[in-house]
Amino acid sequence: MERSRVLVANWFNYPQYYDIAYQAHTRREADFIEAACRKYCPFAPRRFLEPACGSGRLITELAARGYQVTGFDLSQPALTYLRRRVARRLLHAETFEAQMSNFRLGRLVDAAYCTVNTFRHLLTEQAARGHLECVAGSLRSGGIYLLGLHLLPLDTDPEDDARWTQWRGETKVTVTLRMLRTDLRHRLENLRVCLLVRRGSKELRLRHEFQLRTYTARQFRRLLGSVPSLELCNIYDSRYDIEQPFALNDKVAYCVFVLRRRLPR
Repeated sequence: MERSRVLVANWFNYPQYYDIAYQAHTRREADFIEAACRKYCPFAPRRFLEPACGSGRLITELAARGYQVTGFDLSQPALTYLRRRVARRLLHAETFEAQMSNFRLGRLVDAAYCTVNTFRHLLTEQAARGHLECVAGSLRSGGIYLLGLHLLPLDTDPEDDARWTQWRGETKVTVTLRMLRTDLRHRLENLRVCLLVRRGSKELRLRHEFQLRTYTARQFRRLLGSVPSLELCNIYDSRYDIEQPFALNDKVAYCVFVLRRRLPR
């Protein structure tokens, strides 16, 4: 196979490959969303919201399970991919273009979710708080928000790389995620993702560098405390075991926070 050149581009604008890269998580995450709703919602949710929905892998899965789903994103390629995908499967989803920290819905939803560190793309405290306030304003009272992100463990190793491979049909997608730099003072991580896509004799190599905001357990608790309309119900890890919540600490990296819009007193 002739070695291809490396394309420097935003990998979020290649939703067909992003979707394949994370497909192994989809069913398990959707199962957890349903389980969390059963456990923490005082009603049976029917309407879901996904901020920064990207390729819409979870929107498609939940729509196929019979829920009403709404998603938004800034990436037009991602939204186009999602719309075509749900149409091809004869499903329905409401989609629109918006920013995570500044959006408004026409009517309230029962639950919302945001996984795989998407929240950490909000690089300032103001943007992060604005997002939480927008989500709270979009939830009916008692509705929940499932927010998944990596916290910064005290013993973090900045040299760690993550690499994984997924197949869909004849398409093989390999992702390598590397931490380039962690700036604790400004609470920023610089990362590089390298994408290798192979299908038959064709090959695509893509490189994308981006930043994420860092959170220690204490910093995230402080942020939550600044949005009083949301209460913390429980915390889970990457096992997505609804029977095994844990107390927030500085050792577990990936956390799924179950937040709830406070009921009126």
